[in-house]
Amino acid sequence: MTDLRITTRNARFQQLQTLVGNRTKRGRAGEFLVQGVRPITLAVEHGWTVRALLHDADRRLSTWAEDLLRSTRADRVAMSHDLLAELSEKQDGSVELLAVVAMAPDDLDRVPAPADLLAVAFDRPTQPGNVGAVVRSADAFGAHGVIVTGHAADPYDPKAVRASTGSLFSVPVVRSPSHREVLAWVDGQRDAGVPVVVVATDEHGDVELADADLTQPVLLLVGNETAGLSHGWREAADLTVSIPMTGAASSLNASNAAAVVLYEAHRQRRAR
Repeated sequence: MTDLRITTRNARFQQLQTLVGNRTKRGRAGEFLVQGVRPITLAVEHGWTVRALLHDADRRLSTWAEDLLRSTRADRVAMSHDLLAELSEKQDGSVELLAVVAMAPDDLDRVPAPADLLAVAFDRPTQPGNVGAVVRSADAFGAHGVIVTGHAADPYDPKAVRASTGSLFSVPVVRSPSHREVLAWVDGQRDAGVPVVVVATDEHGDVELADADLTQPVLLLVGNETAGLSHGWREAADLTVSIPMTGAASSLNASNAAAVVLYEAHRQRRAR
């Protein structure tokens, strides 16, 4: 544990700045920035590695921030108010503390597969905010994990981390190069006695959502915001469900559709 002070845009500040907007360097460093009382608290409570805590050197800190700085074995970095605001992308100066957190491994075995498995595979999402929103819904409705597949938005992008409101730290989120690796994982769960059903969402589904049995082990597929699911995922689906709608809208935003299906799965399981 070390104590540092940053008051200029020196090399260390520039390194931290790349965690905000440079996905390649963020991935190479294996770390990302987290802000907010709830997200940082959840990261600590769930055992994520906090490498550094960046705090505002120009203001009196809250009791929460002071306690965290004392109790966490992480580098403590005092930063000038303006530089911290720049990293947080909040120029109003409302952020008193940022955490530099190590990324979790992209290992599908991090997603548990109990007999009542409920997991989400988000195929090639383009908007980081949608990734974070799906993770938040997965957490709220009892899902065991979220898998982001293909060339996709980064779950560790600051927008995704903020949109998850801390759920990123309580629900395993794993990146996978394609559907193939995930299907191999599904086959492994089936061989182990968990009969996973792959359920896709589409406006032209086989059955309406309420008529689908979501109490069995389910991997829910959510497609790209514009193109929907890839051909590989469509071929792999055991069942395709539709969400009945009225009005002029023909479809829902990807994260909204995921929330609706996750809620229905949660409702069915509670009723059972």
